[in-house]
Amino acid sequence: MSKVCQITGKKALTGNNVSHANNRTKMKQLPNLQKKRIWIEDEKRFVKMRISTEAIKTLDKKGIKAIKKI
Repeated sequence: MSKVCQITGKKALTGNNVSHANNRTKMKQLPNLQKKRIWIEDEKRFVKMRISTEAIKTLDKKGIKAIKKI
């Protein structure tokens, strides 16, 4: 499964880990994805999604209407 939020589109960031001696090694920062069941009122069913914690907070605040605009 890809590590991309299905609502916000967040994905992994890449960069360098820089040591005190200025040695550089590749690193990857992954988004905090969680599996969540969301009730879709129009379709009268649950949908399983992998979404970021930021998207979960947005859904809690604004509801399902926020998904349709994104």
